[in-house]
Amino acid sequence: MRDLSGIKKEFFAEKERIFNDTELLNKKYQFCVEYSLLVEEYIYKIIENAGGCCALAAAGSFCRRELAPLSDIDVMFIFPEVKGHEDAIRESVTMLWDAGIEVSHTVREFSDIERFLKDDLHAFTQFFETRFIMGNEKIYYEWTAKLVKSIDEDVRKKLIFRYFEDIELRYRKYGSSAKMLEPNVKFSAGGLRDLHCVEWIYHIKSNMVLNTQSETTYTESFIKLLNEKGVINKRAAHRLLESYALVLFVRNNLHLTSGRRNDRLEFRYQEQISKMFYPGSDGWKNFMKDYFYASNILHRFSKTMIKGFKEQIIPPISDILSIELDDDYRLKGRTISINENRPLLLSDILRVYYYRGVHDARFDENLRSLIIESVIDLEENRPEEHLSSVFFREILRMPSNVAKTLNSMNEIGVLGALLPEFREMVGFFQPGVYHCYTADEHTLVAITNLEKLIEEHSRLATLFKSMKKRDIIYLAALFHDIAKPINIAGHEILGGEIAGTIMPSLGYEQEEINLVQFLIRHHLTMEQVAFRRNLNDPSTLNQFAAIFPDIQSLELLYLLTYADLSAVNPTVWTHWKSDLLFELYRKTRSMLENQVSAVELINNVTRELIEAHNGEKPVNDHLKSIDDPGYLQHYSKEEIDQHVHEIERGTKLSVFFKNTEGYTNVSVITKDSDSLLSYLCGTLSVNDLNIIGAKIFTRNDSIAIDSFNVTDYRTNKPIEESRYDKIRQDMMLAIDHRLQIGAEIERVKSKWKRLEDRIFKRRGKIKIEFENHEKYTIIDVFSPDRLGLLYKITKKMHELDLSIYLAKISTRADDVVDSFYVLKRTGEKVSENEHELIRLELTNAIKEII
Repeated sequence: MRDLSGIKKEFFAEKERIFNDTELLNKKYQFCVEYSLLVEEYIYKIIENAGGCCALAAAGSFCRRELAPLSDIDVMFIFPEVKGHEDAIRESVTMLWDAGIEVSHTVREFSDIERFLKDDLHAFTQFFETRFIMGNEKIYYEWTAKLVKSIDEDVRKKLIFRYFEDIELRYRKYGSSAKMLEPNVKFSAGGLRDLHCVEWIYHIKSNMVLNTQSETTYTESFIKLLNEKGVINKRAAHRLLESYALVLFVRNNLHLTSGRRNDRLEFRYQEQISKMFYPGSDGWKNFMKDYFYASNILHRFSKTMIKGFKEQIIPPISDILSIELDDDYRLKGRTISINENRPLLLSDILRVYYYRGVHDARFDENLRSLIIESVIDLEENRPEEHLSSVFFREILRMPSNVAKTLNSMNEIGVLGALLPEFREMVGFFQPGVYHCYTADEHTLVAITNLEKLIEEHSRLATLFKSMKKRDIIYLAALFHDIAKPINIAGHEILGGEIAGTIMPSLGYEQEEINLVQFLIRHHLTMEQVAFRRNLNDPSTLNQFAAIFPDIQSLELLYLLTYADLSAVNPTVWTHWKSDLLFELYRKTRSMLENQVSAVELINNVTRELIEAHNGEKPVNDHLKSIDDPGYLQHYSKEEIDQHVHEIERGTKLSVFFKNTEGYTNVSVITKDSDSLLSYLCGTLSVNDLNIIGAKIFTRNDSIAIDSFNVTDYRTNKPIEESRYDKIRQDMMLAIDHRLQIGAEIERVKSKWKRLEDRIFKRRGKIKIEFENHEKYTIIDVFSPDRLGLLYKITKKMHELDLSIYLAKISTRADDVVDSFYVLKRTGEKVSENEHELIRLELTNAIKEII
């Protein structure tokens, strides 16, 4: 076998030259073409003679001349018949690898066409994307001829429908939104694969093989073809070319920045890439705004083409069944078209969107393109138009399809044209926080989740379906984050003011405006109280109830809070958080309806619960010994009886496990001590558990009953019963001071280091806030989450001579907001003079672990 060390050295040198050429990297398409040509050139040098027995073809991104720095270099050996040529294939592949070209190869023979057509339709579609490199050209073109000939109309439909299925599966796995904050630039909606699928379906539908030999990317050739065929106009072709080029550019830089074949655009890589190409303090945000604009265009084009392909396969509807909606628009089936092409005013566009929503229809390609071009002209020229807001109000008042209509309006830019303040949210994001969508996408997901309640059977669904005027809650959701691009801090106040300036022009009365402003100003209030405060504290409940002018405003805020939280991140809205919000809603509603104070409410509820238990004297004494009425609400009668039984037995440590929806509840009964909470948190951490919630109850005789909601650190699921004994044993060792928790946590962190880096990516800021309370000092700790974080915080509080009387632990994706009701060990509240020292000590302790 030849000595290829010299060729390998040359190839690596040339490759590094291309990869380090910043000017070339900025040319996007040219970078990919030059790298693809370089690989092809060295394949020629390495395999000097492929012989007449086969054809060697490029496949995948190598075939498209869109090779990213660390992409697979896919090649295909094509034979009339493979038998007898195995050694030659093996030798060729070995030589390529020895020379530094790490190809991923497949071997195909003519009979594979029929075999894969029958047995593996998915793999068969890959045959349509090859480009001849070297060898026997006659064999290659005979292969492609057989391939085209094998496709009849039935097979063509099956192939195309298979692509439709694959697109849905891909979106489910990688995300169906083009505005996720950490997208997969290849596979998420709006990624490169969206356009690839359109290319593949178009060529299969047209009975063509993608095998052009021009020294440009396939994408450039394809978009040029669509423009020549009149499928898209020149301006749309330019937008597509620019958008695809940007996403391609991001993928190239992502490979080079991460040093691996990586298509997930995480925050750390966004920041690094933006620093290289987007100067200034807003470089990161500007970079991602450009990315989201480009990915939205790719996704929008892909959706339009896919819908068109589907319609072409389905038998056409007769023109006889066409319905004239008005002088301008007509409906045929579920497709709206325009009678005569002309530039559209914004009022024309809103009118046809109303028709779209009412009939659950879509626009044909011509009308969709006309709307896109009209919106661009409106943005560029800003003609004076007396805007009729009737149709926008009617869209918000439709019984269904409101979210779908608003999503389409945003996708095409209509919402931004109608509401310039909303346009500023498009592509806006906060790096390092627990949101997973841009501000505009988050807003529309919130509205989508509200509207989905119509199909559900839950407390929230019942409340939503009882709403007579849903446009008010939709407007509150639409505007709740509208001021974030101006200033994140205080955006709820600014947002209320912005809503107050917009709503009059939309035709709303002052009473309706006031209600929407109230909801926007308080859209963070309910979750803050529910997740961070004691819901059995009279002062907390009284203060919260005092903000509501009536029950309607409470109901709407409850719905808005749900919409906001459920649209943040798939992991944020949990059964446990749902219960906390409902508890706050239920208690506040009862106070407003019955005109009672929080003390009266709590006393009434506590008395009813005690009567319901109707236990023996030990049970009654047990309940009276716990000042927190939340204990009665947290545990069932059977569980409380079990607690009393264990305490009466004098058991040193009792641990109970209960799996519920999405997590495991671990309840611990033992003698209280100043460091008990720290020990228990540490023990749970060293057992690979993530604490997502905690409550502390203490009897007058210092018996502690602590409750923790936990999930498995790796799977984020409830823990298996087989692990219960080990957790119980470790807790006993911990309270006996025989478990070296600090050392054990370091061991566990070392074991999970790589996983921790992947799960906890965000770099949210550490913030310590103090709030005065009539009885306690409340300390709120905001921090990125980490394994063992709660142990570190509670341990430091113990060292600072603080006694924790109540803890509310709230995990938000990979951030936490932990709230502690504390007193000094002497029983006094913490003075303001001590705040700074505590803040500094806690911050430093958290920094050690993150």
